Amino acid sequence: MFRVRPQQRARRGPRQQLRLPGWPRRVSSQVLLMQLAVVTGVTAVATGLFLAPFSNQLDDQASRRALAIAQATAAQPGLDDLLADGAGPSRNGPVQHLAERTRHATGASYIVVLDTRGIRWSHAEPDRLGHRVSTDPGPALAGREVHHIDEGTLGRSARGKVPLRDESGKVVGAVSVGIAYDSVRDRFTRAVPGLLAYAGGALGVGALAALLVFRRLQKRTHDLAFSDITALLAEREAVLHGIREGVVALDSTGRIRLVNDEAQRLLDLGEQHIGLSPQDALGAGRTARVLAGEVPGSDLLTVSGGRVLVANRMPTADGGAVATLRDRTELELLGRELDGSQGLIDALRAQDHEHANRMHILLGLLQLGMIEDAVSYLSEAVGVHRATSEELSEHIRDPMLAALLTGKAAVAAERSVALRIAPGTLLPDRLVDPPELATVLGNLVDNALDAAAGSPGARVTVALVPDAGTRQTGLTLRVSDSGPGVPPQHREAVFTEGWSTKEPPAHGRRGLGLVLVRRLAERHGGTARVGQGPDGGAEFTVVLPEALHPEDVTPRR
Repeated sequence: MFRVRPQQRARRGPRQQLRLPGWPRRVSSQVLLMQLAVVTGVTAVATGLFLAPFSNQLDDQASRRALAIAQATAAQPGLDDLLADGAGPSRNGPVQHLAERTRHATGASYIVVLDTRGIRWSHAEPDRLGHRVSTDPGPALAGREVHHIDEGTLGRSARGKVPLRDESGKVVGAVSVGIAYDSVRDRFTRAVPGLLAYAGGALGVGALAALLVFRRLQKRTHDLAFSDITALLAEREAVLHGIREGVVALDSTGRIRLVNDEAQRLLDLGEQHIGLSPQDALGAGRTARVLAGEVPGSDLLTVSGGRVLVANRMPTADGGAVATLRDRTELELLGRELDGSQGLIDALRAQDHEHANRMHILLGLLQLGMIEDAVSYLSEAVGVHRATSEELSEHIRDPMLAALLTGKAAVAAERSVALRIAPGTLLPDRLVDPPELATVLGNLVDNALDAAAGSPGARVTVALVPDAGTRQTGLTLRVSDSGPGVPPQHREAVFTEGWSTKEPPAHGRRGLGLVLVRRLAERHGGTARVGQGPDGGAEFTVVLPEALHPEDVTPRR
């Protein structure tokens, strides 16, 4: 996945390794030498394995040829009668004449016709006529045909012996034919150069193939040594496990082949997801599409498991890709808190002006001696704020959410929007996770204030209603406004990353608040949806089945 150029490797300095003198360090060179050694060895072994049976095969062919000549000679008509007439062997006898004519025609070294006593009636050397043969004629005279390599008076030869029978089938002699072993060896010697030529051709083809593999391997490994590759793998593992960014590598088919520790934490992936596509591992959604490269661009925002992530994807030379992920959840939440703080500052600034105006009015009434009017005016002003605080504390028992809505009420008043608590709202002080519910409620109220601002009779209504079930752990949260609402065709799109009708703030991008709302709801086993509210605008409903501790459990703070 991570590639290092040769010049980069050189800057790291040479590595110490134990190697044979003269043995190359480069992977490609070592593989080339090993391939050449293997090809040479295989060629030599194959040639030897072929030559060994080839010699035996030539011997067998020569002995069988001698046997065939002997059979043909024994089948000559009248040869048995010539042995039976009792004339005896002679240099110019018919048997010698017949045998020599056949020998010259077939190229045999000798053709010996012998009687039942083993006496030669024919021979290539006439001086040997009338003498007993030098090798045992017993098998042939016993009626068996034999062929083999044997040593005789004419030296080593391939021999074939057959019985000679008369018309009644009685053995009256034998025929022995020999082919000089030198001719067999000559055939073998003549065949060896051709065989070696074929072996050399095969060796050349193997060497060429090894060279092509060497060139390709040299290019793919950037001419690195084995020690460099080992070090690179060790360094890669250290980098992958040490960096605080998630790294996901995909192969050329788009399947996950590597996930480091941080990516496992951010995406909730495990070893069982290796080899799967992002859609199969993460499910359908923007995060899977970003990893798969279906969303172009850089620094892409996505949400996974309630976390806001910044993703970048870079293709690799093998057709795959490497995606990096940075956790931006805390930064995004901080940005939203800054937005809220800025709104609260604006509200406090407005209240400061309003308070100064009220003080001027009160001072004027006192200077004019209108004591009763001053008391009445002050009581009315204090009563409005007290009534708002008392209403919130009466319906919202959790201090964090009560403080949140108090601040939102001040912001709403500054923006000329009435923030109301719906009848029936009663949130007990036993929330399982107050910060996450505050995130959900704050996002929905902010969106509602933006939508309602400027509309006739601008108002936002908040309802927090616990379920009336047996355990009473569920909570339904509704926030409605008097704004333009959300068209039906966009009611699912508002919960996807990047969807927004407002300009992005200075600290980042919009289109994440409602995504976080839905993800947090789903993480708690709940749902989030939008519809039309009673005031004509949008109404967001979040159902959280496990938002509250049971009544018999005291929440921990």
